[in-house]
Amino acid sequence: MQEPMIPTITAFERSPDGGRGLARDMRVRWALEEVGQPYGVRLVSFSGMKESEHRRRDPFGQIPTYEEGELALFESGAIVFHVAERHAGLLPNEAHARARAIAWMFAALNTLEPPIVELGMAMLLERDRPWYAERLPVLEERVHVRLSELASRIGDAAWLDGAFSAGDLLMVTVLRRLTGSGQLERHPTLSAYVARGEARPAYQRAFAAQFAVFAADAAGGE
Repeated sequence: MQEPMIPTITAFERSPDGGRGLARDMRVRWALEEVGQPYGVRLVSFSGMKESEHRRRDPFGQIPTYEEGELALFESGAIVFHVAERHAGLLPNEAHARARAIAWMFAALNTLEPPIVELGMAMLLERDRPWYAERLPVLEERVHVRLSELASRIGDAAWLDGAFSAGDLLMVTVLRRLTGSGQLERHPTLSAYVARGEARPAYQRAFAAQFAVFAADAAGGE
């Protein structure tokens, strides 16, 4: 019998997140850890991400990518979905529950992440702009509205729709982008939800693997 092929993902050689587990390869690492799938990692520099070799994997020159034999995928959500479809544990077996979990995957990436990223980029890059003081409350309110809606939906439940799913995995990683902004603290329900995700052994293994890259890079730079 042919041995199953071990997939390879790409990740930052030098991550800009300072080892906080915010780079999007974290989502893929976590998914693979949840289903017990071994994987390899190819580290890519910022310049290497824009070269033709990497653009054959991702035409937009980003990470992560996923390679398994002749299959090459890009976009973290698509990769997580592929992993969830191929392995048990991240999507329910019951058809309607499965469809709802997939809907939550889309919600995390299409409804929650865009305003969160826009707020983060403004705080990082626009502080010295004359419009910043006026624009910031608008961006914060957009995020607050979405977080309030999500917190209302979760209520006292542990996860978004019954058991933990790929929808929760993506949602937790999206919400973690608010770390340090003060936004999550306004919503204790969501802070507790994120903490439950971070407490999962698979998450901790994925975080440790991603942090090890940062630690090795930091040690090499000393």
